Amino acid sequence: MTLAAWTQTLGAGPLLGIAAGAVALLLTLIIVLRVHAFLALILVSLLTALAARIPLGAIVNQVLVANFGNALGSVALLIGLGAILGRLIESSGGAKAAADLMVRIFGEKRAAFALGVTSLLLGFPIFFDAGLIIMLPIIFAVARRIGGQNLLLYGFSGIAAFSVMHVFLPPHPGPVAATEFFGANLGIVLLLGLVIAFPTWYISGYLWGRFVNKRFPMIVPAFFGTLDEDQPKHPAKAGTVIAVLLLPLVLIFLNTGLAALASVGIVDGDATWVQALTLIGTSPVALLVTVLVALVVLGTVRGEKGSALEKLVEGTFGPVASVILITGAGGMFGGVLRASGIGNALAGVLSDLGLPVILATYLIAVMLRVAQGSATVALVTTAGLMAPAVIGGGFSTLQTAAITLAAAAGSVCASHVNDSGFWLVGRLVGMDVKTTLKTWTVQQTIESLVAFALVLVVYLVF
Repeated sequence: MTLAAWTQTLGAGPLLGIAAGAVALLLTLIIVLRVHAFLALILVSLLTALAARIPLGAIVNQVLVANFGNALGSVALLIGLGAILGRLIESSGGAKAAADLMVRIFGEKRAAFALGVTSLLLGFPIFFDAGLIIMLPIIFAVARRIGGQNLLLYGFSGIAAFSVMHVFLPPHPGPVAATEFFGANLGIVLLLGLVIAFPTWYISGYLWGRFVNKRFPMIVPAFFGTLDEDQPKHPAKAGTVIAVLLLPLVLIFLNTGLAALASVGIVDGDATWVQALTLIGTSPVALLVTVLVALVVLGTVRGEKGSALEKLVEGTFGPVASVILITGAGGMFGGVLRASGIGNALAGVLSDLGLPVILATYLIAVMLRVAQGSATVALVTTAGLMAPAVIGGGFSTLQTAAITLAAAAGSVCASHVNDSGFWLVGRLVGMDVKTTLKTWTVQQTIESLVAFALVLVVYLVF
């Protein structure tokens, strides 16, 4: 039997029990028994599929392999290209130069705040994972420049900023999809998202980063190399590095900007020049172009020979292989939970509770996120489920926008082991599973609660 022809017969109770047991088993294998996360994720994914009674003939190819591939479809390219770019910036001395410039301008005490604000601005046109990869070299360099075990202060200030922008601001796909389902005004959703973005980041990113940095002092991992003590004779200038980092952002902004213009009929989306610029502005292609430019301006122009650059590129793949594989396996685990029907069963139960629409929307998104991991799936499923109630509820334009962002707030809550982003952040920053749960999972929960509180005030007052 194929997966498309199969219907889940288990009820919500047994399915939720299977999900809880799977998460508990996974944490036991990784934290207690010290099984490598990649192996543990594959094993638990297989056992979960069997327990959920997914057809045996569909488990491997249609569930495990398919979801592993889907998780890696764009992430592997972004991580690989981003690692090369980061290594070029680090090895050229450019990361240290850019960090020195930032510290001179803002001072050591305000450097983490400045990194966060910069990431908020850059996160407007660029997706979370791509923005994270692009900014990490600078985040790591600033943390090294100031010294000490301050990784989480600078890391969370920047990473949380990209998360906030990706979750709440159009043109990112989640809020755009929810806007369409609820019939909300995209401009109002954008304006309200901008209003809540800064306080949400400040509390859940900057202040939380300061707190966890004291609880979990960490040094910068050697993801892009450790060359601060052995800088090249002719280091790249800070301006050159900044220009290189801005290049993918400009290209990606072309993509999102043209897509927005095409959606309202200002430009012809089928025109060849529009499609060409849109192609160049996709995240993988934009990063590829940036890496090729960086090889020239940070390598060849500084006198690096082709063989040396080839070895440098080759040397970046070892550290990122584990990140890529574990991220894919995390996507596999989340995909198994989605295929089992756990999310749909849970959503059906919650939708019948008779709660206020904005609260029900938020809680359904939270439960779907916790149950199956994907923020996008949680948001889109919630929007589809609650759309009739929202559209027929006679809400004002601002209230509808608040409900839309309440769904977005719920979809980001409590990132944990069934979320590929959990593994991506944890491995890139060099945290083990227990530390990632205590820091990143809590950060995402705070981000969710703060944003919901803000949109609830708007909903009740206006």
